[in-house]
Amino acid sequence: MTRIRTLGAALLLTALGSAVGLAGADTLLKLDARADTAAPQTGYLKLGAARAPKGQTLAANNQYLLQDGKPWLPVMGEYHFSRAPASQWDAQLRLMKAAGIDIVASYVFWNHHQEQPGAFDWKGNRDLRRFVQLAQAAGLKVIVRLGPWAHGESRYGGIPDWVVDAMPTRSNDPEYMGHVERLYAEIGAQIKGLLWKDGGPVIGVQLENEYNLRGPGRGEDHIRALKVLALKAGMDVPLYTVTGWDGTVYPSGEVTPVFGGYPDEPWATSTQELAPKETHAFRFNTRVSGDLGAQTQSHAPGTAETDKDKVPFLGAEYGAGLPAMYRRRTLVSPDDIASMLPVQLGSGVNLLGYYMFHGGRNPIGVGGTGLEESSLSGGYNDTPRISYDFQAPLGPDGQQRQVLTRLRPFHYLLRDYGAQLATMTVRQPERVPADPADLQTPRWSVRSKGDSGFLFFNNHVRQYAMPAQTGVRFEVQLPGGTLTLPSKPADIPNGAYFVWPLNLDLDGVNLRYATAQPVARVDAGPQGIIHVFAPTPGVEAEFALADGVKTLSSEGAQLLPIGKTDGKAKGRAVSVLLLSAEEVEQLSVLEIAGQRRLVFSQQQAWVADGKLQLRGLATEPLRAAVFPSLPKPRAAGLVVQQDGVLQRLTFKADTSEPVLQVSATRSARNAPRVLKGGLANAALQPIPEAFGTAATWSLRLPEKLAQQAEDVLLELDFVGDIGRVFAGTRLLDDWYYNGQRWQIGLKQFGLKPGQALSLSVLPLRADAPVYIDAAHRPTFAEGQTQVAELRGARLLPVRRVAITP
Repeated sequence: MTRIRTLGAALLLTALGSAVGLAGADTLLKLDARADTAAPQTGYLKLGAARAPKGQTLAANNQYLLQDGKPWLPVMGEYHFSRAPASQWDAQLRLMKAAGIDIVASYVFWNHHQEQPGAFDWKGNRDLRRFVQLAQAAGLKVIVRLGPWAHGESRYGGIPDWVVDAMPTRSNDPEYMGHVERLYAEIGAQIKGLLWKDGGPVIGVQLENEYNLRGPGRGEDHIRALKVLALKAGMDVPLYTVTGWDGTVYPSGEVTPVFGGYPDEPWATSTQELAPKETHAFRFNTRVSGDLGAQTQSHAPGTAETDKDKVPFLGAEYGAGLPAMYRRRTLVSPDDIASMLPVQLGSGVNLLGYYMFHGGRNPIGVGGTGLEESSLSGGYNDTPRISYDFQAPLGPDGQQRQVLTRLRPFHYLLRDYGAQLATMTVRQPERVPADPADLQTPRWSVRSKGDSGFLFFNNHVRQYAMPAQTGVRFEVQLPGGTLTLPSKPADIPNGAYFVWPLNLDLDGVNLRYATAQPVARVDAGPQGIIHVFAPTPGVEAEFALADGVKTLSSEGAQLLPIGKTDGKAKGRAVSVLLLSAEEVEQLSVLEIAGQRRLVFSQQQAWVADGKLQLRGLATEPLRAAVFPSLPKPRAAGLVVQQDGVLQRLTFKADTSEPVLQVSATRSARNAPRVLKGGLANAALQPIPEAFGTAATWSLRLPEKLAQQAEDVLLELDFVGDIGRVFAGTRLLDDWYYNGQRWQIGLKQFGLKPGQALSLSVLPLRADAPVYIDAAHRPTFAEGQTQVAELRGARLLPVRRVAITP
């Protein structure tokens, strides 16, 4: 078999692998998966036009989505076009596609387009039509979240002030619905000709959001009336969705509920760590995952609870990060987010939808009005005026965060094996945790159909150490017999989470099980079909085949031939490739020059105009390794080396870090006490006058600001309450301190060489009743009452190169 070392070492060919016999069982975790899988039912959901001009179809039954008649388990990511520069849309949508996203979702914030009565604004950063067209060009489908009430941490949930001031909202009030009808007509005109039935990418629309209001002109009647308006506006699409959590109500059968979950609650009022969240615990009897922060309270079960067997389990708001809220500033780790994935998939999710996948910034309204949610305008939460970073996998300026490297392997798994998973039924183990706070009982499930399935396991809970599960073996009863794995007891450490296959068909070769996670399938031409796997932390990688169990080391990538293909391509070699954990984090699976390839890089990698794009800091070399090799890669400054089967591509660093001149201009004065109140009866963001106590610094840009760079990031490391950056009196960005480095892409602002920016930091008081994770909450010396410090400021030039294949 072939052994590929880690990317920094040479590729070697060695004969490895040994068959091992079954060891005696230690602690068995048992599950019975012998029951039949119920046949899917159709006809209940009233879908819109589902056939495209060239015959492609999109449909849904009560279990899963179908594309061209085949089960489809897509990944959806939220990216708000009106919170991002239009100049970035194309590259960012392609980055999302490269990360394994299939559908991009976006709110249409009404007050971003009609802040005042009269004409709508669909130009520039508000050009919905161009955004949808670029999404289609990037290979993405689109779901448009219509509102009229969106939430999204926006002012009045996105409803314009002039509407809120003059009439009842979120009901069938005739005056309100007249304005909503015009809004929907405007949106319909923007996406006319871009619907699925037209050959376009728009496959669905969402009506309202978190709607749990009941009474005359509300509830089911209101959602039904909104659907009528959407259809009147020409929005005839396959899917009509509503959010299904927090007791929402809707007309069953007319729309499909979507669900979500977050690893913490920034909207909560506690200043302490929260109890373990439902998002890290498998659910077998409900699809609703705890408190998702709806602005209104429900006093009765929602429609989704009785719809469970009638509609598929679709997700839309599994938090790929968390928003910044003044009173509670949670900073999540990559594992806090990624460990939710096996839980949600193992609980039956058949559309993995994220909120947010890409961060953004709020536009400023007419006359300087902030369009963010704020207690000053009656909101339940205080949020930054500008920043909508959300700790998302892609930052507001396209920065790749570490969490993205954890999520991508799951996305690729769903792309290549999701059609099988979508049809599988959730199976409950003999023993399950009593509740989300039970940290001792192993957390796992199986989804199966017949003798095939996937085993899901999670041993990570945010801010709680989980016991190592020692001496573990799983016993899964299937119709054709019992499968016990691994061959000998394994210790599963705290923090581990994974998906293992059971009787997975690998192009005609049956993989009885693997204690490694499937990632992707690659046709490597003369080298055959390769199925890529990721290792499980702390567990030896076993691949159980007809001729025994093979073990592979996870220290470096290893290729194990397992058989030959059957069917039309009978006789081609089939292999499994086990990567190291480091290689998995660097992996992108991209279509380049008509072939799917593995691209390993610490920098961002995607495809545009048929070329491989790499993006990273200009002060560092850009490197990638490609398999199978590109035919004739070429670009200015590119060095190409063949290293075994890996083709290495390198660009030298092309600039030094620009010098930012930093000087203190004002010392902090005593900040006023943080008050409590508002709808949440919790800490309130200080009033504007309070910022007069802020410490300030001048940040003077160099005369030559890396002109050849695609962007220059201003990175700030401060400790305080709230940071703000100004160009003169223009507020560019703001930030609630939470321990995360603050980065701002400067190119979008059109700044002049040598221009001085101003940073202000409002002091954080020692007695401020706000939550900051313990690892990042400042330690105050005896007698110290506040802190406002700038620990570092630097400029990071970013470059992008394009490689012709």
